[in-house]
Amino acid sequence: MTSDLPARPPLDVPRLTAAAAVEVVAATPSTNALAVARAREGAAEGLVVVTEHQTAGRGRLDRTWETPERAALTFSVLLRPEVPAARWPWLPLLTGYVVGEVLREHGADAGVKWPNDVLVGPLKLVGILVERVDSPSGPAAVVGIGINVTTTRAELPVETATSLALEGVDVDRSDLLLALVARLLGEYAAWQRDPGTTLRAAYEQACVTIGREVRVELPTGAPLTGTATGIDAGGRLLVRGPDGETAVGAGDVVHVRAVGGGSSGG
Repeated sequence: MTSDLPARPPLDVPRLTAAAAVEVVAATPSTNALAVARAREGAAEGLVVVTEHQTAGRGRLDRTWETPERAALTFSVLLRPEVPAARWPWLPLLTGYVVGEVLREHGADAGVKWPNDVLVGPLKLVGILVERVDSPSGPAAVVGIGINVTTTRAELPVETATSLALEGVDVDRSDLLLALVARLLGEYAAWQRDPGTTLRAAYEQACVTIGREVRVELPTGAPLTGTATGIDAGGRLLVRGPDGETAVGAGDVVHVRAVGGGSSGG
């Protein structure tokens, strides 16, 4: 009997560990949790923790999920930024921008929904979670990235998600990991040298939220509705509503529709 699942070769561990500081684990509840532990043990910047099977991944608002074995590319990168803490909120946006760019280079029609969800059309392809860690050698950031690679429609946790395979993109996970890590570390180094104007312009160009009618579910209070007009110097989403323009630093954004256009989910 043949399987309906797509081919799912393992990660090329010798090639990954020879090319970068990569730790490959067969299974783990969360690569972010493992990378946090490594940070507190004194691991150097640039460490990558990747797993074949994440059993209790964590997202924003403490959401959890399990990824089928070898169906996703799930990894975390340890960073030790030397910029002021006020600039750290740009890290999720930087990560979303990088992932979107690399996936487009690999054939996916990807865009970034503020702050760091990577979509194909209205469907979510990538989840990103950035956590700040206090360690004996100073504060660090753990950047967690989960990409649905060969996940089938039946395996996806929600109808609003997709995978590279479902979008017609065939990619080797080891190749994709090396490309993502190289681009992330390169853009991260450039961001640390730059006050933020270059990244801000690039992110605004890639962000599919800007120009849309949105509804923002805020941590407290009533939802904010209006038009997303841009990103401010602190990485916050600017939304023009009935009472003027508001800078949003945290919240779940729903794309209601494109201004002057048709409807969109997300």
